[in-house]
Amino acid sequence: QVQLVESGGGSVQAGGSLRLSCAASGYTYSLIGWFRQAPGKEREGVAAIYTGGGGIYYADSLKGRFTISLDNVKNTVYLQMTSLKPEDTAMYYCAAASSRYGPSWYSTSRYNYWGQGTQVTVSS
Repeated sequence: QVQLVESGGGSVQAGGSLRLSCAASGYTYSLIGWFRQAPGKEREGVAAIYTGGGGIYYADSLKGRFTISLDNVKNTVYLQMTSLKPEDTAMYYCAAASSRYGPSWYSTSRYNYWGQGTQVTVSS
């Protein structure tokens, strides 16, 4: 059974940190990404990583604050978020693509599977 389970969200003050986890099971995915969606806004790509090597990608605006990493033993992808800002408040989603090829990593159409999301709230 294909399953992506996010965890690690919560409430934090501006300047704080959180680490999100995405536990993937049921399939060998080629690409796993993190997206976020704030109320009234479109879902946007945050970061992505190829599970077999080959690249790590970030939204330009988040470089230096967010770090994506992969634990192949645990089949888990992490998103370390630091220096959080109120504008980082959103529902964060993990997404997985079965194919190594396709649209750009930040395109939602690139991904076959989505998790349920985990809420991140940053207060000023």
